[in-house]
Amino acid sequence: MTDSGRVTRGHGLLEGFLARQRGKMANRLIPEAARGGRILDIGCGSYPLFLTQTEFAEKHGIDRTPNTAQPDGIHLHDHDVSQSPALPFDADHFDVVTMLAVFEHLDRPTMAGLASEIYRVLRPGGCYVVTTPAAWTNPILQALSRLGLVSEEEIDEHEPLYGLREIRSIVCTAGFADAKITMGRFELGLNTWGRAVK
Repeated sequence: MTDSGRVTRGHGLLEGFLARQRGKMANRLIPEAARGGRILDIGCGSYPLFLTQTEFAEKHGIDRTPNTAQPDGIHLHDHDVSQSPALPFDADHFDVVTMLAVFEHLDRPTMAGLASEIYRVLRPGGCYVVTTPAAWTNPILQALSRLGLVSEEEIDEHEPLYGLREIRSIVCTAGFADAKITMGRFELGLNTWGRAVK
């Protein structure tokens, strides 16, 4: 963990717990056969907690937050996808791309461009895993941020939250086949998960 003990920007008593829950869900959605390859975690945070807790032969994280400490075996890249959705990687490079609690920070045009880039950098048969708060939870998240339970800095940056239909539409438009997209909810319906296979 970072010196400050934070896994996201800002402060929130539940941030570490929630990040670990997202990571557990993502790990359940990743096929075991993919773990001998490469993973890219987009928006890995000020500390790449998920990447430290998942098993892969090669791990990459990308975020706009400068990372001062680089854990062993993890390649961190400074890049702001909200400013430039183009990913600095070759086509068909990754077996898995994850995006945990990032979707909600990007407006629809940016997210559409990034989803196309994710499709490009995934190898055929690779999968894209996403988690994001359910569309109806914004008032709850705002209240939790005022109570200091989740990061006010992170919540204030949220775009309007996406529903299942809109997430599916963006992912399909990027090139993923509708039949290869599965979605659901976790944490009592407060969060959405999705997996798309190229």
